[in-house]
Amino acid sequence: MFPHTNDARYPWKATDEVAHALTAGARAAGRLGEGQPDDGHPVVALESTVLTHGLPREPRSMSAKFMAAFPEWDPTIAANLAAAKCVESAVRSRGAVPATIALIDGCVCVGLAHNELAQLCANENAKKVSLRDMGSVIARSESGGTTVAATAAIAARAGISLFATGGIGGVHRGWSHSLDFSADLLAIATHRILVVSAGVKILLDLAATMEALESLGIPVIGYRTTSLPRFTVAPDPTLELSTHVRDASEAAGVVAAHWSVRPSSGALLMQPCPEAFVLPAQRTELALSHALAEATRQGVRGSATTPFLLARLADSGDGQEMLEANLALLFANAALAAEVASALRAP
Repeated sequence: MFPHTNDARYPWKATDEVAHALTAGARAAGRLGEGQPDDGHPVVALESTVLTHGLPREPRSMSAKFMAAFPEWDPTIAANLAAAKCVESAVRSRGAVPATIALIDGCVCVGLAHNELAQLCANENAKKVSLRDMGSVIARSESGGTTVAATAAIAARAGISLFATGGIGGVHRGWSHSLDFSADLLAIATHRILVVSAGVKILLDLAATMEALESLGIPVIGYRTTSLPRFTVAPDPTLELSTHVRDASEAAGVVAAHWSVRPSSGALLMQPCPEAFVLPAQRTELALSHALAEATRQGVRGSATTPFLLARLADSGDGQEMLEANLALLFANAALAAEVASALRAP
């Protein structure tokens, strides 16, 4: 069912739920024309690096505010597994099928069974898998969480056009000296995928990232915002977005029109962090400056930079609030992606 290599040494697999939805979608595309309704449900891809490298592996109790907003949160299990269950639930609640993507023992998994999800979340040796790493991890039968870049590539190859994540990577601060920018940008530019996020992580050079997105021809669509969302803090009013939409249907119309002229390229739909969980920008920036200085002292660089900085921010005095903001935006993005996926299939 997947348009991938037929070489049995490099297997792909999907859960029954995802396989049924993708087969129905492909049948609809061939019989009725792309975007027409069918008996299946739309599919939303979800990344797994946030589970393997971004969230705690121990149980976490949450504030009353968080529990009121997300009563399904389970404080008795590992936080990354609880998050995985909640984000998949958010997709299902909007009528779509979640497909958490990961590499398990060298197999490309498009959707994970409950035991596979638990196994991945508990695996302390899981690799962080970006575009350059996929071949090595597959060939060595290893396991890993896929980054935004790797997830976008796998999802697009599997025929999934909607993908929800927390925040995307971009151009790192000090890029003029290190040429450090995320593979996320290239992956989105070169794959047919709409990535729904809370914008660009604040630890990056936001202005330079916006310039890179423009140069790569990636449309950046603001969802109920005219300014660039900045992950867990409020949007930056100095960085305006050229396109913004009011609802999922309008977003679907814009991206469908984009694919009508550029069918092999991606787009970004960005919505701000839920207002109740937004963190103060000045306080976050101060904590980030300390984390950046520590990273420099320890010689942290490359793919280790983002996990290091996020871990230091999580360990700061605002760590609990940051965790809750991160989770809130992740769940909100999953729900929005499902709404847009459904709108794209509407007649």
